[in-house]
Amino acid sequence: MVDILAENLSGKAVMSSDGTELGDLYNITMDLKSGELNDLLVSPHEQLSTDRLSFDVDEMGRLKVPVANVQAVKDYIVVAR
Repeated sequence: MVDILAENLSGKAVMSSDGTELGDLYNITMDLKSGELNDLLVSPHEQLSTDRLSFDVDEMGRLKVPVANVQAVKDYIVVAR
């Protein structure tokens, strides 16, 4: 597996596996004790209806996408819904 620096992910577009553009990566949360990555925090596009998605939303309205849902990282970060 190729290593990817976190600084190269900030602002990257996030798309669901069905082709829906979700938004842009804002940040990544992690467990400080284990070092395990938890969620991608995604700033949703304005036209996206977040109530139709199965992801939790934080207090700032960002989508909390579990890292386990990431399928690919190339031009987009592709996640399973």
